[in-house]
Amino acid sequence: MTLAVRVPEELSARIPAEQRGPGLGRDSVRLLVSRGTEVSHHTFVELPRLLRAGDLLVVNTSETLAAAVDGRIGHARVVVHFSTRGDDGRWAVELRDPDGRGTTRARAGVLAGSEVRLPGGAGLVLEEPLSAGSRRLWWARVTGLRGAGVTGLMREHGRPIRYSYTERDQPMSVYQTVFALPSADGAGSAEMPSAARPFTVGLVTELVSRGVQFAPITLHTGVASAEAHEPPYPERFAVPEASARLINAARAGDGRVIAVGTTAVRAVESAADADGVVRAREGWTDLVVTPERGVRVVDGLLTGLHEPEASHLLMLEAVAGRAALDRGYEAALDGLYLWHEFGDVHLLLPAEDPHTEHCSSNCR
Repeated sequence: MTLAVRVPEELSARIPAEQRGPGLGRDSVRLLVSRGTEVSHHTFVELPRLLRAGDLLVVNTSETLAAAVDGRIGHARVVVHFSTRGDDGRWAVELRDPDGRGTTRARAGVLAGSEVRLPGGAGLVLEEPLSAGSRRLWWARVTGLRGAGVTGLMREHGRPIRYSYTERDQPMSVYQTVFALPSADGAGSAEMPSAARPFTVGLVTELVSRGVQFAPITLHTGVASAEAHEPPYPERFAVPEASARLINAARAGDGRVIAVGTTAVRAVESAADADGVVRAREGWTDLVVTPERGVRVVDGLLTGLHEPEASHLLMLEAVAGRAALDRGYEAALDGLYLWHEFGDVHLLLPAEDPHTEHCSSNCR
């Protein structure tokens, strides 16, 4: 899916909301709400009044890693993006050329057997492309590590991945959501599950006091495809038993299951049977949610604003329908909403009228 819109460069969020002025917090971003094709404009702090008792927010607890590490191929500088750790100890990595404004250019001419020198005497050997159709991501083996392995390497020498639309490097804390939990095995997300970034402890407390519940899941997201907008590749996920029970209970009652981020949609839909019952599951998911596949569990979605070519838009269309998505993005552009991980957010809910087009394809 491609939206017939162009996002002006000035609508890129260059710094986090809390750095834009005195007295601002993470929850100072704007919130566009779509109920079917009806839109309304809010700030994120209004979220508790826009949801209702019995609603369930599914949140991703994956911790963001300091996944960008400087290295060298011969005499040339390169930035390694550590994306996903495989079960065999290898890592899916992406090599990019540094340009002083983030790491925005994918490195060309990378071949199997290429060796990258990393800090602390470590090295990286590219073994094979992650998929036959793309040479952007490679399976690579890291050598010469001491102590805590790749996790320790990132902790000591890495920094958050950022792209040129942001103004400057930010501390690691800026890229952690309030729901992030360290993984026992050091796994995490190469890029922040950013839909949850505007939540604060105070806002979560208010939501709970109003009867909104939270179901934690984990999906370790890999690096984005900033140029080609490729579909997501397999990622590790886990839906615990307690969260599966909460989701099924909300579906059995009057509550709505609202995913916080596309990662939460992918995890929950990967754990659902054909009849929409969610089971406790963990492992790898290669699910790509499209309008043709549809959604079996999720009623609504809280997400950032995606570029017109982004593959994630297919998922949004599966949740809300094409008409709602077109109308929402038109309103976002007209209202000068901000894009990307530090930007504003979009809440997609079912239309109030149960006989709308959205409901005919997605209601239970």
